[in-house]
Amino acid sequence: MRIPLRAGTRQDGGPSRPSLRIDRNELAGAFGDIGTDLPLIVGMILAAGLDSASVLIMFGAMQVFTGLLYRMPMPVQPLKAMAAIVITGKVAGSVLYGGGLAVGIIMLLLTVTGLIVWLSRIIPSPVVRGIQFGLGLQLATLSLRQYVPADGPRGYLLAGLAFLVTVVLLGNRRFPAALFVIPLGVVYAFAYTVDLGSLAGTVGVALPRLHTPGLHDVLAGLLLLAIPQIPLSLGNSILATHQSARDLFPDRAPEIRKISGTYALMNLVNPFFGGVPTCHGSGGIVGHYTFGARTGGSVVLYGGFYLLLGLLLSGGFDRIIRVFPLPVLGVLLLFEGLGLMALIRRLEDPARTLRPALLVGLIAASLPYGYLIGLLVGPLLLAVGRRRSPDSAA
Repeated sequence: MRIPLRAGTRQDGGPSRPSLRIDRNELAGAFGDIGTDLPLIVGMILAAGLDSASVLIMFGAMQVFTGLLYRMPMPVQPLKAMAAIVITGKVAGSVLYGGGLAVGIIMLLLTVTGLIVWLSRIIPSPVVRGIQFGLGLQLATLSLRQYVPADGPRGYLLAGLAFLVTVVLLGNRRFPAALFVIPLGVVYAFAYTVDLGSLAGTVGVALPRLHTPGLHDVLAGLLLLAIPQIPLSLGNSILATHQSARDLFPDRAPEIRKISGTYALMNLVNPFFGGVPTCHGSGGIVGHYTFGARTGGSVVLYGGFYLLLGLLLSGGFDRIIRVFPLPVLGVLLLFEGLGLMALIRRLEDPARTLRPALLVGLIAASLPYGYLIGLLVGPLLLAVGRRRSPDSAA
């Protein structure tokens, strides 16, 4: 089934905005980023004692908002550096909300002053390619180290089968891979880890809880969470996301200021309704695209999934999440990472820029504050490469 939601038309008869489709490929693409998002959301809810209904509803609402606004696979992701600090350091939820508001204010200032455009112009394209490669390497490594081995030998078998299905069907528009991989994981879950009867009692209506971050929480969140997050946001959420959109949708890629503007807006709203800090991400676009999405329909469907969980099923959140086994999420995450890494093939002058781009990627993926270091070191590596090239010597 395919339901095209047509855009309006201009006076000259041309489409003012691209169509928003709801079909099997958009549904398959909708789960292209779940391997990144769901574990981070679960980790933050448990570590910071967050209200699961508020988190899920707001995360879903932000997805629907960006899907309708961009009409392309521009999904929303949790802020990864913040999530890692919260999960490992057991940071309080109030500080997390304060950090989200702080990062929203910072990104708003970068947007309205035009500094974000200036940054995009002075950071060379090969450096952004390196950031994409580094993030892809991180995601692939996380998949193979933590997700795939999660259920032991049985999980390896599940992951192997999901991998095989994905390889065979990847890119198939008639039989999208994710429409077979996700049900495979659900069948496995009900066979081994989830009691269907225990889910029946989890249904109940819930709404987000209002919250007002205090000045102390905003300052604490700024120092503890926002400052470590900003370099990753600049490198991946803004610059690399803009580049990925241009790679995959060159005829309708949004301006970089629009991407930073919606990033800011989401984090100026989320904290007041119990939502976790969110961003866009190059991995999200590539993940949705890899599994079949071509419009914002995949993001709307993905948001609807979280809205359903939050509004009706958040009371049994700890049981619901077991329906999505980590080995299957790991396979989806692996292909998202590989898709990001493959974008390095689009370097304009690989003979001169491949090595610096790969070095930036390795720095970003392996060092503390690697994205900040990569953004700073990358232009220097390119300059050194130009000075040593035979053409410059001539």
